Amino acid sequence: MRTRTLHVIAALVAGLMTVSLTACGEDDGAGTESFTVGLLLPNRVTPRWEHSDKPLIEQRLKELCPDCTMVYANAENDAARQRQQVISMITNGAKVLILDPADSRAVRSSIQEARQSGVPVIAYDRLAEGPISGFVTFDGAQVGRLQGEALLKAMAERGKGRTVVMMNGDPSSANAAWFRKGTMSVISGKAKIARSYETAGWSPENAHANMTAAISALGADHIDGVVAANDAIAAGVISAFKKAGVKDLPPITGQDADLEAVRRIVKGEQSMTVYKPFEKEAAAAAAMAVAVGRGEGAHDVATTTTDSPTTKDIPSILLTPNLVTAGNLRQTLVNAGRYTVDQICTSQLRAACAEIGLTG
Repeated sequence: MRTRTLHVIAALVAGLMTVSLTACGEDDGAGTESFTVGLLLPNRVTPRWEHSDKPLIEQRLKELCPDCTMVYANAENDAARQRQQVISMITNGAKVLILDPADSRAVRSSIQEARQSGVPVIAYDRLAEGPISGFVTFDGAQVGRLQGEALLKAMAERGKGRTVVMMNGDPSSANAAWFRKGTMSVISGKAKIARSYETAGWSPENAHANMTAAISALGADHIDGVVAANDAIAAGVISAFKKAGVKDLPPITGQDADLEAVRRIVKGEQSMTVYKPFEKEAAAAAAMAVAVGRGEGAHDVATTTTDSPTTKDIPSILLTPNLVTAGNLRQTLVNAGRYTVDQICTSQLRAACAEIGLTG
């Protein structure tokens, strides 16, 4: 994946405000135009899709285009199902699609059909192959760098070895390789990669099986850190260590700031996660969808361009992810309005929360 910066990301908020005013303005009756936006998400395994992205996108679309309608489908990690969902939405009159691909390659033919039908497709969170009209995500290389830097720091603080197991994401997702590349840019030459696994479907169960295999092959005492590509994978990794009777867990990374992952950080089971303010990503995707739906073009809101294996110079927005650790939970998540202290600090975690200053 290659990007060419056109504008600084710091201008994103101002850009989105401009689009909002334009989309909802009264000139030429733009504010009363109505059309259907299709939202297609990849799975229910990752909590954020149903709990955050879907409602946030729907809310922002309604703000930008009050008379527009959103239709929704979840692929349940089934690429064939998602291809059918794309075709169904086109057939039923969707004017623009926001698509998070279950399989970045497998959906290419459906995107080509959408283009032939005059329906632009905005790739959301994960880059899709085929003639997409725009792309909105967080900078995957930076996500990987944050994971790598945090892992090295946590291992150094423990004062043990630097033998690492890589628990990568689903190989069908373009993001998995992007995250791994970012991590490797930080840890190469500074850690020994003893085992590396791909996690089909980003599934905790598959991660558990892979981690169990790594523990069996290496011995738990010889694993000094685990790069878990996201929080669902981290959950599977942690469950494998616990099943093996390991109480002193090595540093384990994550991503998405799922509530259960945040609680694991409080308990000391997970070293970090990466918070990607979903409301910013949802707002950017909605703004781009409304722009292309009205024929204004994705470049009106794009801040950079991205090349996929099939398409060059895709108008894109790459947002900045945030590191989350036990030391900055209040600053990054509570103060940002992601979670309340009460949501994080259950009765069982109150003592642990107090130890890290997360009270009140």
